[in-house]
Amino acid sequence: GESFTVFLKPISEDFGWDRAQVVSVYSLTWLAGGLTAPLIGRLFDRSGPRAVYSLGLFLLGAAFLVAAHAQHLWQVQLSVGLCVGLGIALIGNVPNSILLGRWFGPRLPTAMAILYSATGAGIFVLLPASQLLIDRIGWRDAYQLFGIVALCLLLPLLVLPWRLFATGSPHIARKTDADFVDNGWTLGSAIRHHAFWALFCTFFFTAVAMYAITAQIVAYLIDAGFPPLQAATAWGFSGILTLFGMLGISTLDGIIGRRPSVLFSYGVSIVGLILLWLIQYYPNYWLLTGFILCFGSMIGSRGPLITATALNIFRGERVGTIF
Repeated sequence: GESFTVFLKPISEDFGWDRAQVVSVYSLTWLAGGLTAPLIGRLFDRSGPRAVYSLGLFLLGAAFLVAAHAQHLWQVQLSVGLCVGLGIALIGNVPNSILLGRWFGPRLPTAMAILYSATGAGIFVLLPASQLLIDRIGWRDAYQLFGIVALCLLLPLLVLPWRLFATGSPHIARKTDADFVDNGWTLGSAIRHHAFWALFCTFFFTAVAMYAITAQIVAYLIDAGFPPLQAATAWGFSGILTLFGMLGISTLDGIIGRRPSVLFSYGVSIVGLILLWLIQYYPNYWLLTGFILCFGSMIGSRGPLITATALNIFRGERVGTIF
């Protein structure tokens, strides 16, 4: 999903589309994931992880194969936008958080930080790899390769012991919290609670601030004068920094508390955005390095803490739908 930032420029140049039109594809990706999250939570509650993850990976594979043969903008919007967005949501934060919550309980922030780092590793590997593939075989064949690999991964996914995974840790299941009272949360009762809307706004405005920018970072750096492979590799390196950022903020949470830790991460992100803004006027490696370190390390760093907060407040049978 994050590889689209590398595909943005070649797709827009190939079709002669305005960059804003192509970015609409990325917007649809996140819109689809966000709007379908409640349905995915309910599907997870009812059908379990095997059905959810398998459907997600199938959609990803099929979407990339369709995108490889697209001739019109709506075809790219439907495949790379809506279908990839839904596929990412089906194998993303909602099912992952629910599943890990059953195994790690109070240590969920650390577990989520390590799991999120897989996304970072994917970005680190796939962004420069995508640029190399585009340079050598073109964006269409690169997407076709993505689709084939995703569909091939379906077989090992299906044979995993999902029933065991879904059961959770017996220790966590037996562990009781003397201060916790099960109020029988439903989606309706959660929506009427102020914490629901506070968390909703946190997710919403963070997504606007971070992901409205990430889609265009590689194209922005190329326009500023950096070579394409160098721009893709530099932004790809942020994937490695994601692990340190998440683990760092999760560790900070245990030392100074959740609120100061989250606020600190937002402050560092803002510094990164200022450096990115300056790059257009003073393109140099010092500003680029500072931007990657500040902005890249903080992407998703709040996710484990905010997720753990949400799952802790709305614990119960409907936590998947609510989250």
